[in-house]
Amino acid sequence: MEIQDWGGKMKLREIEQILNAEVLVGEEFLDREVFSAFGSDLMSDVLAFINDKSILLTGLTNPQVIRTAEMVDLFAIVFVRGKMPSQDLLDLALEKNITIMTTEYTLYTTSGKLYERGLKGIEVEGVLR
Repeated sequence: MEIQDWGGKMKLREIEQILNAEVLVGEEFLDREVFSAFGSDLMSDVLAFINDKSILLTGLTNPQVIRTAEMVDLFAIVFVRGKMPSQDLLDLALEKNITIMTTEYTLYTTSGKLYERGLKGIEVEGVLR
């Protein structure tokens, strides 16, 4: 299985603006750049397919999301559908230097808005046929 990153780069600050997102933790890291986005509520898919220069888009707001992000060296997560994580999750993200944002958009719309502006998804070849 080959994973390819087809995207252009985008700063977290740009993502915040495009998604009309609220930064909950990690505002000091908004100049970091990502090269792709990946949307999933299944952390097993995140572990299998995401790379370290991606941003995770998810509606799942439990601490396992932060643990998974840490395992694959992610530094940014956007919670969709207006999801608000617990203070424990935010504290853990702060400890791990992970930027957390929330947007009112659905996962589908969030992905589309970022794609439309040039941030591509992760292409996973040979998995879904």
